[in-house]
Formats: sequence, structure tokens, C-alpha cells
Amino acid sequence: MSNIVRLIIACVFLGAAVALCAFGFWGWGILVLLIGGIILLTYFFNENMIIAQFYLRKEQSDKAEAWLMKITNYEKQLHKNQHGYYNMLIGLIESRKAPLKSEKYFKKALQLGMNMSHNIALAKLSLAGIAMAKRNKREATMYLQEASKDDKNKLLTDQIKMMKEQMSQMDKQQVIRGGFRQQKF
Repeated sequence: MSNIVRLIIACVFLGAAVALCAFGFWGWGILVLLIGGIILLTYFFNENMIIAQFYLRKEQSDKAEAWLMKITNYEKQLHKNQHGYYNMLIGLIESRKAPLKSEKYFKKALQLGMNMSHNIALAKLSLAGIAMAKRNKREATMYLQEASKDDKNKLLTDQIKMMKEQMSQMDKQQVIRGGFRQQKF
């Protein structure tokens, strides 16, 4: 459902609640006011994204993907502030299937912007992991430094530390025809 339709329905419900209260039907007025408030809340927080986040936390990415695929046109169905989060959720789901293909979603999420700094740090950390998979150490280092700056609440410090250790292991490997071989020190 389009966001404009949600807003119109919420206004109708809120107007009906005011009318019911004005005519003395306080019980029905309060009930209709609560329903209108819930509809207005879905204007700012899409229910499909909330359910998809719930399933991602439970590690059920197939169900999360099914809920996100119900959003057919995210530019019309989501509030402008949710566009970056939508692309980040798609990137997280895609990274479990094909990690290198999820890079465009994380970059789009950063381009569209997100409000919470730990989500920005998560997107940059994921981009650092993709750059490491591509063996691009300079780009991975840049994304890791940006992720550590954006992680103000220190929620991702363990993951950042682990990625830095993996990057130091990249220096100890040399590429040999068809695979990798550890350097002997």
C-alpha cells in the first residue's frame, strides 16, 4: 500500500475519532483513535520491514526475504528515511547467499543515508568484508577505519577487531597458481 494512501486512511480515522468524541461516544472514539494511531505509525515504520528484521534476528533469512519481497516499490511504499535501511536489509540477506553481489546494496544504503551510527558502521563493515574477499586491502582498511569511527556505541568492536586480524593474515599469504600458500618465517 502506498504511503499516501496510509496517510489518508490515518487522517480519516483520526477525524472520525474526533467526531465520535464530540458526539459523546467516548469509548468508540478512543478505539478509533488508537486504530488511526497505529495506521499513522505504519506510515513511518513499515510493517514488512519490522517483521523482516525480526526474522533476521532469529536467523531465518528465507522468511525475512519473503517479507521484504512484499515491498514491490520501496520508493512509494516506504518513508524517505527508510530507503537506506531497506537496501541494507536486502544487502544482509543477499550477503548470506552471494556475498560479492551484496556490495551494491550496501553502497546504495550508505548513499541514501541511515539515522543510526551503528547501522552505518555495519554497512561499512560489510563492505570491508567484501573488499577483503576481493583481496583489495586498501579499500578494506579504509572501510574498517570508517566503521570504527561510526561505531560510537562500541557494538561492533569485536567484529572490527576480528576483521583486522584477518587482514593481517592476508599479508602472510602469497598467491600461488590455483591457491594460496602460507609464507614461512
